[in-house]
Amino acid sequence: MSNIPTPHNECKDKDLIAKTVLMPGDPLRAKYIAETYLTDVICFNSVRNMLGYTGKYNGKKITVMGSGMGMPSIGIYSYELFAFYDVENIIRIGSAGSYSDRLNVYDTVLVTKAFSESSYASVAFGNKSKFQEPSKYLNSKLKKAAEDLGINLKEAIIHSSDVFYSDNKTHWMFLKDEYQCEAVEMESFALFANAKALNKKAACLLTISDSFVSKIVTTSEERQKNFNEMIKLALKMA
Repeated sequence: MSNIPTPHNECKDKDLIAKTVLMPGDPLRAKYIAETYLTDVICFNSVRNMLGYTGKYNGKKITVMGSGMGMPSIGIYSYELFAFYDVENIIRIGSAGSYSDRLNVYDTVLVTKAFSESSYASVAFGNKSKFQEPSKYLNSKLKKAAEDLGINLKEAIIHSSDVFYSDNKTHWMFLKDEYQCEAVEMESFALFANAKALNKKAACLLTISDSFVSKIVTTSEERQKNFNEMIKLALKMA
């Protein structure tokens, strides 16, 4: 019995999805990437508006698909891509808030580890580690691509949080001091856990969109424009 289509992906043909998937959180950003950078584009998924597109970049087949927000959401979509659609590599491309004066607004960050208080890896796979790691192979390829493009890529340990709003306004300082977390987002921990459990590869590129240190915040329009550096880097590597 076929496992596809899945409850969250209406695609009935595995061949429509590339082996490497770029995964922004926002489905509209997936649409933007497809329309701006890819040719011969097809839309293979619109379930719950979680848009997925496959096209060509410099002649190579690439898929872009939204993950939604948070670990439960990216956990579902990345698991189904890895387990049922034979995807080998997923590169998350998203935004993050900086915990450090070393990471400034619009900086491009390559995640080296994701720390989380989340129970995702423990409940799903019995993996009780507080840290999940990306593929060293993909990270090395991303660093080489950054060199080729002249992009100043900063490496960092990040915090994958289960919450966006919190009454504890100083918790980020504890995480920075205790676990060396320099930025926060909400998805990488689950993505890396899935990749490890399924023997696949995952990586994460982030653009700093706001800062807990400087209090600078970008608008959605500014993020859309300035995230292009991160997108070009992911596409070049793929």
